[in-house]
Amino acid sequence: MGYRVGNGYDAHRLTPGRPLILGGVMIPHSKGLLGHSDADALTHAVIDAMLGAAGLGDIGRHFPDTDEQYKGVSSLLLLRKTAALIREKKYKLVNLDCVIVAQKPKLVFYTGQMEENIAACVGAAPQWVNVKATTEEGMGFTGTEQGIAACAVCLLETMET
Repeated sequence: MGYRVGNGYDAHRLTPGRPLILGGVMIPHSKGLLGHSDADALTHAVIDAMLGAAGLGDIGRHFPDTDEQYKGVSSLLLLRKTAALIREKKYKLVNLDCVIVAQKPKLVFYTGQMEENIAACVGAAPQWVNVKATTEEGMGFTGTEQGIAACAVCLLETMET
């Protein structure tokens, strides 16, 4: 068996008039993330980590923001499509570790549901997915509440012998 590691990063600007969706969870907040799809920065980072581990490029190659079919789409749908690509290449998810960087809102109450949503989309056991959140103590674009960022690290195992 072989293993491959990938990492992903995404960030979106906070703006009024949009829902805040992270890991497929709608989070009550005065602002949401700006983007072509639902702008779910966590799920986008997960997609990039999985694609990177499989050597399949990045989210923009598979789901470009110039394609109208992805306008407003749920990023969980894109994650399901990514998981299907990974399976086609004979990989399975072994572990996924993620961090969301946001000054506000407090996300600890939502990370369990994010883990469940992501695990369900990729066909993994929930214990293989970990989501945590942190702040930057008022520094940078996340600390000044201009945006939210997310990072993910993914370990895939080949299913071929």
